Amino acid sequence: MAHHFNKHYTLDEARALLPQIREWLASISVLRVRIEQYDKAGEGHLASGCDAGGDDVNRWITAVSELKQVLNEFQSREIQIKDMERGLIDFPAIIAGKEVFLCWEKSEDDIEYWHDLDSGYTGREAL
Repeated sequence: MAHHFNKHYTLDEARALLPQIREWLASISVLRVRIEQYDKAGEGHLASGCDAGGDDVNRWITAVSELKQVLNEFQSREIQIKDMERGLIDFPAIIAGKEVFLCWEKSEDDIEYWHDLDSGYTGREAL
């Protein structure tokens, strides 16, 4: 049977990444807030006809490119971010010969659930 993912995680491998993933998720939160602030500031500039260039735009561009870099950390490892707000993460895995996702949310201490590729969060089952 063909697999959707090239990389599959054992529970131990996924667990070992959690401290790093928590850091990446924290960065994403900070950067998203920053980008939103600059978006609002930018709208203000445009509305008042001020020069929208300069520091704000540079900071916005920097924040966007930093966000892309962090998201790339997930993509390059084939780790799925299902919900940025909740920090909902899926790791491709093989359980009993079947390709599934190990499912983790940042509020959880450990990875305790899995679900089918197409069932999502609501189909979570305990490991």
